[in-house]
Amino acid sequence: MLSRRPAFVHSVCTRLLHSRPLMASDPGRPVETSIRAKLTGALQPEHLEVHNESHMHAVPPGSESHFRVLVVSPHFDGLSLLQRHRLVNDTLKEELSTRVHALAIQAKTPQQWAKDPSLGKSPGCLGGSKGDHTVQQKLQTEQS
Repeated sequence: MLSRRPAFVHSVCTRLLHSRPLMASDPGRPVETSIRAKLTGALQPEHLEVHNESHMHAVPPGSESHFRVLVVSPHFDGLSLLQRHRLVNDTLKEELSTRVHALAIQAKTPQQWAKDPSLGKSPGCLGGSKGDHTVQQKLQTEQS
């Protein structure tokens, strides 16, 4: 069914498949490890979940490009949801500007987590990169 996708998405998927080695053979999962380490260092979370959701999108097997994080930290006390998301985004600015195409964030205070200890459900894929005009640049960065 790849032929039904827009030409840009098809060319991005083809480039990903043929331009770099798949990361499935890398047990270290470097992007996930980096996300986990940076969030732990910056926010000292009481609870942290990092989920690689790349398999749910139009990317090669083993990719590390789509993530969902749940961060429970006392650092979020007194901050609005927008301020919490900015804090997470600032912490992961290198990954977001290079290797990560999508990041879903749940940022809770310990009190909020105690009331609702659940991870939200990810939205369905709406065509991957067709609306993100920075994908070509990110792909070139990954190849370096």
